[in-house]
Formats: sequence, C-alpha cells, structure tokens
Amino acid sequence: MKNMTLISVLIWTLLCCCFTESRGQVTVTQPGALSSAVGGSARITCRTSQNVYVDGGNNHYLAWYQQRDGEKPKLLIYAASTRASGIPERFTGSGSNSDFTLTISGVQTEDAAVYYCQSFHYPNSQHVWTFGGGTRLDVGSDTRPTLRVLPPSRKELDKENGEATLMCLADKGFPSGWTLSWKVGRGGSISSSSGDQSRGVLGKDGLYSWTSTLSLTKDQWTSLDSVTCEATQGSQAAVSETLSKGQCS
Repeated sequence: MKNMTLISVLIWTLLCCCFTESRGQVTVTQPGALSSAVGGSARITCRTSQNVYVDGGNNHYLAWYQQRDGEKPKLLIYAASTRASGIPERFTGSGSNSDFTLTISGVQTEDAAVYYCQSFHYPNSQHVWTFGGGTRLDVGSDTRPTLRVLPPSRKELDKENGEATLMCLADKGFPSGWTLSWKVGRGGSISSSSGDQSRGVLGKDGLYSWTSTLSLTKDQWTSLDSVTCEATQGSQAAVSETLSKGQCS
C-alpha cells in the first residue's frame, strides 16, 4: 500500500506542479535539444547526481513528461518504465539508479515538444522531487532558412540623437538551433557585431522562424558600407544576406 501511495503522489506531483531544474541537493542533467526525422528514433537521456528511490517492488522512481508549445505537461512514463494511461507504445522508458533513457521509436510530427525527467529521492526520511531542465525534440528534415535584412526606418534616423535598428528575418528553417549573427562592412573591412536574437517560433509546417535585431548609433550607421546577417547551425551550410547602404537611399 505504501508503494502504491508513493506512485500516486508521483503522478499527482507531475500533473499539478511547476517543473524547473532543481538547484538543491540533487541535480538532474538532460541534453538541451535533439532533432529527429519523421519515422526515426530519438533517445533522451537523464542522469541524476544521486540514485533515485527504489521501493520494495524494485520500482525506480523516475518519471518522464511531455510539454508541447502552449500546452500543459503530459505524463508519459512513471516508475522509470511504466507508460501512463493512453500513451502510445512508441514511448519507452528504461534505466535504473541514476541513468535513465526515454526512447521514442517511429517519431511522429506531433512528438515535437520539450521532454522533462523528474526523480524522487528519500534522503533522511525527506521527500525530494527533482526536475531536469528539459530536452527540446525537433521533428523534421534539415532545412536552411531564407533571410531578409530590414534597414532602420527614416523616422527613427530623423530623430535627434536617433538610433539605427536593423532587423534580420530568418524564415522556414530546421531544426530550432539556428543562430543568427551580424557582420558590418566599413571601408573595405568586415567586423562582427552582436545582436539580440529571438527564440525560434515553430510554424504549422514544422519549420522555425527567428528574428535578430542590431542596434547602432546614427553615426555608426552612417559610416557603414554594408550589413550582413548570417545564419549557422551545426554542419549545415551557412546562409547569409547582405544589405548595402546603396539599397537604402
């Protein structure tokens, strides 16, 4: 009865609590992101700094849940390997002690989500629930985004002590890990410049879009010959788009 009560508490906690990585005495480590093609297989690992609690029935207290964008978290696996009600057989949990894995076989488009593992520990007769930071799973095929660089507005430049804000629009790329960077050309030389990139937004077509802004002073903008936005991701070929000052006159 005690073992069933603890499992019930585990499920209730997953459904009702906020889930963030623990900063306390137990830590949980997951990869930040993975990608898989439709029909492929995804393996998400979870490692705890201490062994999880194991009851008299040899149930290891480690759970997995899925959270799609804009939705509440959904319990997938509890007791390391037991699927929750209604969960498809393509989701499989395995592992013991401090090393666990969630395997998704025959990945489907709807499996794109963030996956969290959660562990239960019982040190010194205290209940300790610990959550990982989450692993984002992207589902699709490698796709290079298209880029467009927008110049600062005339209204912005006409202001006294005005600034010059440029925006790079990156559209329809995959996976979500594309990074946007800036290069500015002045007098024949090229130098890097840091911008502010948004988080990727997943479209209904399964592809991501991003934006990055570059803020310059009016004098900096006036002295430039060109501005280039570049998108990079892993081993995929980089994509770049250059805006020449002549295009803005």
